[in-house]
Amino acid sequence: MFADEQISRKELEILQLERLKKIVAWSFEKSAFYRRSFQSHGITPEEIQSLADVSKLPLLTSDELRTVDAFDFLTLPLSSVVRINQIGGVTKFYTRGDIRNNVEMMIRTLIAANVLRGSIVGLGGDLTDSKILDALYALESIGATVIPLGTNHQLAQRFTIDTLIGTAESIASAAVNASKIFCMNENFQPAASTKTYNLFAPPELAHAGFCCCCECGRHVQEDHFLPEILNGELVITTLTAQAMPLIRWRTGQSVRFADEPCSCGRSFMRIVTN
Repeated sequence: MFADEQISRKELEILQLERLKKIVAWSFEKSAFYRRSFQSHGITPEEIQSLADVSKLPLLTSDELRTVDAFDFLTLPLSSVVRINQIGGVTKFYTRGDIRNNVEMMIRTLIAANVLRGSIVGLGGDLTDSKILDALYALESIGATVIPLGTNHQLAQRFTIDTLIGTAESIASAAVNASKIFCMNENFQPAASTKTYNLFAPPELAHAGFCCCCECGRHVQEDHFLPEILNGELVITTLTAQAMPLIRWRTGQSVRFADEPCSCGRSFMRIVTN
C-alpha cells in the first residue's frame, strides 16, 4: 500500500481544495467550453473557496462530451498532447502528466489486488484504448510478466496466466483460466473459482475507482477525483487532469458512499453500487 492511500481526511480535503481551485481556474482560462459554460451560469473561479462550492459549478453531461468539439475542451496547444484516444464516441487528449497520473492510479489498483512482480498477466482488449495502454505500462512498472493477447491466444496457452485484464468481451474470448480478472467498467460473471474486480474506468475517465482485498465497494482515488452524489447519481470532478479536465461530470452511475472505515487501512472513501 502507498503512503498517500492512508492520508488523513483533513489533509486530503486540503489537497482536494487546492487542486479544485487550480483546475477550475485553469479550465476557465484555457478551455473554450468551460469559459462559455461558467459565464453562462454567472460563475467565476474566485467563487470556489471551499469543497462545498463545487456545487455552484454547472454539471457536465456525457452528451456534451460526445457532441461538443473536443478541441473546445482542450486546455493546451496540440504540441503539448502526447496521446489522442477515442473510445465510446469520446475523444480524449493526454499530456505526459496525464499518462503518468493514470499509470500511477493503475499501479495502485493492481497492487491492491496483490498483482505484483512475478505475476503472469494476460492483457486483452484493444490497445487503442488508453486504459489498456495504462495497464500495460503499470504492469511493466510493477515488474509483472505481460502477455498481450490480441486475437492470437496460442501464446497464452503455453504459460500459466494468473491474472486477466481487459474488457468483458476480450476476457470471455481469451479462454484462459485465471485466478484473477480485472474487467474495465463492465460486469463480468466468471467461474466461481475466479476473483473478479469490476473496475470503474469508463471512457470518459481514467482509473477512478478500484477494489481492494476487502470486497466492500470501490475506493475512489480521491487525490485525483472529487466525488459527489446527487439524487443517488455519482458526479465526478477530475482534480489533476491537464489536457482535458472534466468538471462535475454526471456518470449515470447509481451509487452510495460507504461510511464505515475499510479494514484494508486505505482512507479513500468507497462507493457501492445501488
